[in-house]
Amino acid sequence: MSEAMMDSTQPDEHITVAIVDDHEVFRAGVITILGDRFDVVGQAADVEGSVAMITQTKPDVVLLDVHVPGGEGGGGAEIILKSRKASPNSAFLALSVSDSAQDVGSVIRAGALGYVTKTISRMDLISSIHQVAQGYTVFSPKLAGFVLSMFQAGAANTGDPGSSNGTANVGSTPRAEYDDELNQLTPREREVMRLIARGYTYREVAAKLFISIKTVETHASRVLRKLQLSNRAELIRWASDRNI
Repeated sequence: MSEAMMDSTQPDEHITVAIVDDHEVFRAGVITILGDRFDVVGQAADVEGSVAMITQTKPDVVLLDVHVPGGEGGGGAEIILKSRKASPNSAFLALSVSDSAQDVGSVIRAGALGYVTKTISRMDLISSIHQVAQGYTVFSPKLAGFVLSMFQAGAANTGDPGSSNGTANVGSTPRAEYDDELNQLTPREREVMRLIARGYTYREVAAKLFISIKTVETHASRVLRKLQLSNRAELIRWASDRNI
């Protein structure tokens, strides 16, 4: 999180934040922690209330727990899926006591850009909010390796109807359809796309592929244009839906 930590020492840009957690005392504590850095525009304690609140306030970042009562029992993942259409530009950051693979996988597949545990420090939480607001992914160190492995192993679960996480079927996109989309990309653009989708920063992609950051930015722009996507967050969801 070193790049984000540098940002957090500067005056905050106007970022609106919403908080979803079924514990009122915890929500109050987070609001106190973030209130002087961000504009907290809403809070909710259950699935229905969260979807309504997000639809109304359209926050830049939603901090949400994984286990939230109500709805169809899908918790945080259900909130993300039901809110996406009404607030497509909101970035979701899971903030939970759980570090189980199933919980992490459920919200990431639903479209969350990050997952941090409630043991996170104030400054790291502020940094994480900045990162997801800019379209970057962020995970607690303990979880980062698992998430990368999840993406790498995703193809093995394509079309698995027995998924128990309560989210949309990950393998629902016909392979021929996304093969056609991938065929639009050059081999280098595919490399850049996959690394960005796995959470690498442009600087890290440049170092890994031995190219300049400017070249990475150029490739990323071309990828977004060819796939008709608007930003990094949409690219990550596009790749996740296709197990890339």
